[in-house]
Amino acid sequence: MPIIKSAKKRVKVARKATVRNVKTKRGLKSALKSFSAALTSGKGASEAKNKSQSALDKAVKKGVIHKNKAARKKKQLAAKAKAAGIKSTATKKPAAKKAPAKAKPTTTKKTAAKKSTAKKPAAKKTTKK
Repeated sequence: MPIIKSAKKRVKVARKATVRNVKTKRGLKSALKSFSAALTSGKGASEAKNKSQSALDKAVKKGVIHKNKAARKKKQLAAKAKAAGIKSTATKKPAAKKAPAKAKPTTTKKTAAKKSTAKKPAAKKTTKK
């Protein structure tokens, strides 16, 4: 057991981080296993693939796994899904259409001049003697 106060705090922080990382890893493993199970059963494989990829992205965001490892795993998932004949579904929602902006009428009048803001005086330069 550490004696120094800062070392005691680091033990507490490390313990919290370990619990958080284990939870993320467990979620990732279960998502990957559910994808494998969905491939063999043939039901809900595309949803399981999306959840697996999402779990990989979350693990990368939290710093549990490296981004290159996640990219490799996602590529493997896609290859397995393609081999099983599962078509990928786009998860992105279409962008909402905005109402066209109303055209402002052009006027020939000149706009009023903006008020000039007073500038602060420059700081005095001091020289060392």
